[in-house]
Amino acid sequence: MKKIALLGSTGSIGTQTLDVVRRNKDIEVVALAAGTRISELEQQVREFQPKLVSVGTQELAKELQIRLADMPIKVVYGDEGLIEVATIKEADIVLTAVVGMMGIVPTIEAIKAHKDIALANKETLVTAGHIIMQLAKDYGVNIYPVDSEHSAIFQCLHGENHKEAEKILLTASGGPFRGKSRADLEHVTLEDALKHPNWSMGRKITIDSSTMANKGLEVMEAQWLFDVPVSKVQVVIQPQSIIHSMVQFVDGGIMAQLGSTDMRLPIQYALYYPERRNLNTDRVDFFTLQNITFEKPDFDTFQALKLAYEAAEAGGNIPTAFNAANELAVRKFLDKKIQYLEIPEIIQCAMEQTKLIAQPTVEQILETEQQVYELIESRW
Repeated sequence: MKKIALLGSTGSIGTQTLDVVRRNKDIEVVALAAGTRISELEQQVREFQPKLVSVGTQELAKELQIRLADMPIKVVYGDEGLIEVATIKEADIVLTAVVGMMGIVPTIEAIKAHKDIALANKETLVTAGHIIMQLAKDYGVNIYPVDSEHSAIFQCLHGENHKEAEKILLTASGGPFRGKSRADLEHVTLEDALKHPNWSMGRKITIDSSTMANKGLEVMEAQWLFDVPVSKVQVVIQPQSIIHSMVQFVDGGIMAQLGSTDMRLPIQYALYYPERRNLNTDRVDFFTLQNITFEKPDFDTFQALKLAYEAAEAGGNIPTAFNAANELAVRKFLDKKIQYLEIPEIIQCAMEQTKLIAQPTVEQILETEQQVYELIESRW
């Protein structure tokens, strides 16, 4: 039996992970962590019967404990609870799908506890890649990407000499506003931005996809996962979302990973690597599809993507400034407190106002995040 701990169990990735578990008989869920959705969490606990469960606050923990009074389960909460789930002795692999920088410390502690990591939390590598990847090497831990694009790259590199990779071609659908000008986006509504053409995702990541900040975060993540400079990561718009990403090698050959838009495929691949298992995904029908098209990204309209490359080039704690600013800006947009085009404005302001720290510690990363939050709240 493969035993997993799942952080972010009630989110989009978390629920799809549990569907993969449900369809396989040799995975045991030993621990779950969620934020505030305790009704959904209670249902998950009753179905999968983990030994340990964590929620966001002490009050929610007390309520969940009452709901689960008939079950022999330990309920914990907060940051310490996340760490306890991430380091539970029984787990072989920890799938971290929490949103935001709260994923950093639990991931670090899981690595120190010699757990393999299935990573669906972009912020961990975007802000602390220099720490995470070295720790994984030091502790002999594997990091398996769960994002569809990074999983595609990982699959393309399987069996290949990584040093022979010349360029990573990171594909993007272009989101709901592909082909629009900056002027077209001046009056974008929340409802417009939440209509992704291809993928079903959480609200935050759907907004990130529409601004292409999500692709920018993926660029920064890719440089750490695959040990390449950001100059070797090229974004390619592929509107049909059939090619999930590609790798170009030194001889000019290109490997591409194709498939339907189903996140269970990269989740299952991460959990069972290097084994492939049957999965009831839709199969790609090339005769129905007929065309796969490509476009250049529009850096003028989608300024968040341009800013992400600048943040990656600057390094240090500047990607943290990018991420923190985007996180808070998206939250404000979801709450209808700012306009759509203010999101990249806020990111740029935060990057310009952040003092560079070349090799930030975890404490300095979290301090940078807090400073960015304070800056934004004082101006917006």
